[in-house]
Amino acid sequence: MWNKPWKIKEGIVIGLGLIVTGLLLQFAVGPVNWSLLAFPVNIIIAAVLLIGLVLIHLLCRKSEFVRWLGSGSSAVCALSYAAVLTVLMGFIRQVPASSPALDPLGLRAMTSFIPFILVYAWVVLCLGLAILRCLSSFSLSRLPVLLCHLGVFVALVCAALGSADMQKLRLTAKEGVAEWRAIDQNSGEMKELSLAIELQDFSIDEYPPKLMLIDNLSGAALPQGKAEHLLLEEGFTEGLLHSDENHEFKVSLVRALPYSACMSTADSLVYKEFHSEGACYAAYIKVESDCLSASVEGWVSCGSYIFPFASLKINEDVSVVMPDREPQRYASDIIVYTEKGLVVRDTVEVNKPLKVEGWDIYQLDYDRSKGRWSDTSVFELVKDPWLPAVYSGIALLALGLLGFFLTGAGTKKKRRAEDDLD
Repeated sequence: MWNKPWKIKEGIVIGLGLIVTGLLLQFAVGPVNWSLLAFPVNIIIAAVLLIGLVLIHLLCRKSEFVRWLGSGSSAVCALSYAAVLTVLMGFIRQVPASSPALDPLGLRAMTSFIPFILVYAWVVLCLGLAILRCLSSFSLSRLPVLLCHLGVFVALVCAALGSADMQKLRLTAKEGVAEWRAIDQNSGEMKELSLAIELQDFSIDEYPPKLMLIDNLSGAALPQGKAEHLLLEEGFTEGLLHSDENHEFKVSLVRALPYSACMSTADSLVYKEFHSEGACYAAYIKVESDCLSASVEGWVSCGSYIFPFASLKINEDVSVVMPDREPQRYASDIIVYTEKGLVVRDTVEVNKPLKVEGWDIYQLDYDRSKGRWSDTSVFELVKDPWLPAVYSGIALLALGLLGFFLTGAGTKKKRRAEDDLD
């Protein structure tokens, strides 16, 4: 070991040294605080990195360590360590970037884990020196290699340094009111934006309501551990529910009111059609079973923020309930006003953001207590000024891979032509 030229064995030892050094630093100073690297610090670091790589290439190229650092052996070792740590990150549940790791080593916040960062810095150094070596002896045949190395280098460096400049804000808007203030999800501070969002209308599509059996004493869904439900979709008339293996109940739908209001009578609750705010889904059902002396009838409803939830008691042990309806799709019609005078009208849905002046506006939540009648929407606003640079790196990598494909195809054609001549 440590005989020139250095190979894989030396790389394994160097990698272990980086892990140990990183762990010592982790215990001594704590995880990396990426917020300290926000603009302009990240620009300075990027400039120092580039200048340092060029100086190392020009002045220290004869050093055995530098020559090895830009070699394939170093790259294989660095990528192996990086792959192991990345897979480990995938298996360990990660906490948000703004939260502490909550474990002694810091593995639950891997992107702030110093050994992880040192290993990826090793990968970046390997890429940087390999790029400079390709440029110093450039030829068109090596262009795909250069593009691949350059693309990965740009994507890694910009993603790491740019994370400090990423902003994630939470904005709550009410109908008819333009809101320009949002909460920073990392610091919890209130920030004023260069744009305002006015909610025009909120809409929601819900899955059909469900009927379930619950235990009257504990409130647990039945059967225990494998709850059953009946979906009141179009065309439903009757179905079976079980409280356990020995008790079966036949549930028949007598009447369904998608929009209803609750009215109290002398001895019961009655639901009537009601097509206004606060209306709730209600169903009149009939329950029959061999364990019942007579059928049981009555109304069940999931209720709303105005009208109460209603269940049907079958006997002393079991009741039929209608849980809150689950949202299938929800969206907000909004108007965005910017300081530059731009006015944008559009609809924002989950996973279908609106892009305005560098901001991605996502539908995040709504007033769940009001459900379909919500007059409030919660939006997540994300701004990542380094994202175009990361995309540029990915594009360079794609061009390099395309170049490998084309040159490989050309080489195969050339070999076939030579074989034909022979």
